Amino acid sequence: MQYVAPIWLPGGNLQTIWPALWARRVEAPLPAYRRERWTTPDGDFIDVDFLAAEGPAPKPLLVLFHGLEGSSKSHYAEAFAAHAQSRSWDYAVPHFRGCSGEINLAPRAYHSGDFEEVGWILARLRERHVGPMLAAGVSLGGNALLRWVEEAGAEASKVVSAAASISAPLDLAAGGAAIGQGFNRLVYTRMFLASMKPKALAKLAQHPGLFDRGALMAATNLHAFDNVFTAPLHGFRDTDDYWRRASAKPHLDAIRIPALVVNATNDPFVPAASLPRPEEAGRHVTLWQPAHGGHVGFPMGRPPGHVLGMPERVGDWLAQHL
Repeated sequence: MQYVAPIWLPGGNLQTIWPALWARRVEAPLPAYRRERWTTPDGDFIDVDFLAAEGPAPKPLLVLFHGLEGSSKSHYAEAFAAHAQSRSWDYAVPHFRGCSGEINLAPRAYHSGDFEEVGWILARLRERHVGPMLAAGVSLGGNALLRWVEEAGAEASKVVSAAASISAPLDLAAGGAAIGQGFNRLVYTRMFLASMKPKALAKLAQHPGLFDRGALMAATNLHAFDNVFTAPLHGFRDTDDYWRRASAKPHLDAIRIPALVVNATNDPFVPAASLPRPEEAGRHVTLWQPAHGGHVGFPMGRPPGHVLGMPERVGDWLAQHL
């Protein structure tokens, strides 16, 4: 697999920010998603958006797990939707709790190692879909998907034929340190906290006493936010315990289905030094670590560019394993 960044868009930050805001996501307008609301085993809900492809059944189903504060409307989700449509694949984007436009009911939300939720979603899709299934995850969703693949071991093959992770922070401590410094802290951390803090406060209004409001409002980086909110609400001792136990990198050799792990080495969120080496990955894992692409960027073409190339390359790889 090859990727060369356009000369007019140099550097990891530009290759991250421009595609998310201005690059073309689709060649033609997508059909409207069909949304289903599922009741979770603990009495909460998630929303799943579907696109059905034309053509005879059974068709492959591509399931995409979005990134931190993402949704089916994220630039990469729409680009993958366009690619699925071009292949006549069905397509589904399950929303992590609280990411579909409505706050969820339970005290918990979602996190980078949420493999139990990923497993429940995929098992339910497997029960109802007749054809083969493929799974991809972006950023946080990529790490969570890999954690499920790792935990499931050989059983994963009964659910999906192959899995792909794109721009996932496989070493959460390294990623957390990177996003908490310099330009990253000023831009990306501020952007995430501007979305995550109001959601946490809405959760506190639902469940008074759930966490320390003052500590949450004082948080200026993801480490502090996770220490107040994400870690304790999801059964971790603190942020360091959460980041250690939720990281996919230490368990890649447990994967027993074909898995593609894509990380640009100029990703502002994911230090190149933290990426897995081939000897750490195991024989079922294919590593693709291009020099450029940024974080879930991989722009191509003349200005304003497009983000269709990465889904095409990932889709080509996944299709080999149907």
